[in-house]
Amino acid sequence: MDKWTYATAQELTAALRSGDVTSAELTEGAIARIEQEDGALNAICAPDFERARESAREADRARARGEERPLLGIPLTVKDSYNVAGLPTTWGVPEFRGHVPAEDALQVARVRAAGAVVLGKTNVPLGLRDIQTYNEIHGTTNNPWDRTRTPGGSSGGSAAALAAGYGPLSLGTDIGGSLRTPAHFCGVYAHKPTLHLLPTRGMVPPGAPALPADIDLAVVGPMARSARDLSLLLDVMTGPDPLTLGLAHTTALPPARHERLGDFRVLVLDEHPLIPTGADVRAGLARAVDALADGGARVEHRSPLLPDLAEAAEVYALLMFSALAANFPLDMYEQLRAQADQLSADDRSLSAARLRGMSLSHRDWAGADHRRELHRRSWRALFAEYDAVVAPITPTAAFPHQQDPDLLNRRITVDGTTHPYFDQLVWAGVATMPGLPATAVPTGPSAEGLPVGVQLIGPMYEDRTPLRLAELLEERLGGFRVPTALKH
Repeated sequence: MDKWTYATAQELTAALRSGDVTSAELTEGAIARIEQEDGALNAICAPDFERARESAREADRARARGEERPLLGIPLTVKDSYNVAGLPTTWGVPEFRGHVPAEDALQVARVRAAGAVVLGKTNVPLGLRDIQTYNEIHGTTNNPWDRTRTPGGSSGGSAAALAAGYGPLSLGTDIGGSLRTPAHFCGVYAHKPTLHLLPTRGMVPPGAPALPADIDLAVVGPMARSARDLSLLLDVMTGPDPLTLGLAHTTALPPARHERLGDFRVLVLDEHPLIPTGADVRAGLARAVDALADGGARVEHRSPLLPDLAEAAEVYALLMFSALAANFPLDMYEQLRAQADQLSADDRSLSAARLRGMSLSHRDWAGADHRRELHRRSWRALFAEYDAVVAPITPTAAFPHQQDPDLLNRRITVDGTTHPYFDQLVWAGVATMPGLPATAVPTGPSAEGLPVGVQLIGPMYEDRTPLRLAELLEERLGGFRVPTALKH
């Protein structure tokens, strides 16, 4: 490990500008790090080292010509769910093992245009449909802090790559906490943008056309080892798809509401009505709250303005599982609908909501969408009084690998009590269902030495507010820590 392995993108940019290092040297160092560590971690599913070396040499030539671009010469990784020309895009689905798109996803093209050096692609769960990261093609990705545990999913390969020192940035996605949960489990940063803020063209299942269309609830977003680097990458990714709004159109995000920690008004959520919050997560949340209070922020733990979290979780389950099941084969859809018809009308469990969601009629989807709009109205009222909400990302730190092929058989254990595996998604849904931006921030170790994080939820289209709050918390909490289990 050299002195650049865990440098931030902004630190690397300063070093490149001063001539202390070249992009070719940074790229060789990142490749060496991958070759050293990834046999045990398995975060990189499609390396692209030779093209990365050439991109790095071109970045050095561009800098010598006096060019300046936001990511010029910075190595990074890309989640397998993005199309990258010339590399396999499989989503972990065996039948697409040989699928190689001819064109980069829009966001991949943007980071390349900004000068980034793409090292390769990171592993994902089958079809992106898990809170872990493993599949039949590429195997299991392990957590850099403890290889017996998951790095999370579905951006687990990206989070593990960041924690292991494979470049300072990565591109991820999120519909069920897929940016935030891996960041929380691996001790890095991630930002789930406001819904539809960033175009997703080319982030599509293998073989699907790269259309300028968005999946409901789903976003693409940046991952990094520092809060400020999230903003750097977000700025490169932001802007409408030129196929829909034209090259002349720009989208300007409003500035953060405040620059000083003492000016922020923050609501704390530490309990959910549908699942307990584990002791490790409570302790991590308390560290964040103490840092906020010590910095002079106004911190409150209760508000009548908060939308009903139990109803929000139900609506989230309906909408998310409707989106996930939209392309299921007809016979599977009919089977799910028949099962949903057998549910009691009084069954308001999350398991029932997930089953109903997978077989929603358009009429019922429209009803769920209307309920979502009512929640958005409530959040607007809340954010007139508060600047951010701090909450858990999941109820626990990273859990041991669970690979029962029937996901409904799995359980999550919270302080000795078991709960349905997917119930842990309720915290992700607090921000995802209404489409709010949320920044994942590490807050220090669990009792077992595993990373723990929180999410900072902000108002719609005010992404810079939770991002700025993340920077201020990083100064007080210390931010990213190098995993002790890795070779040094």
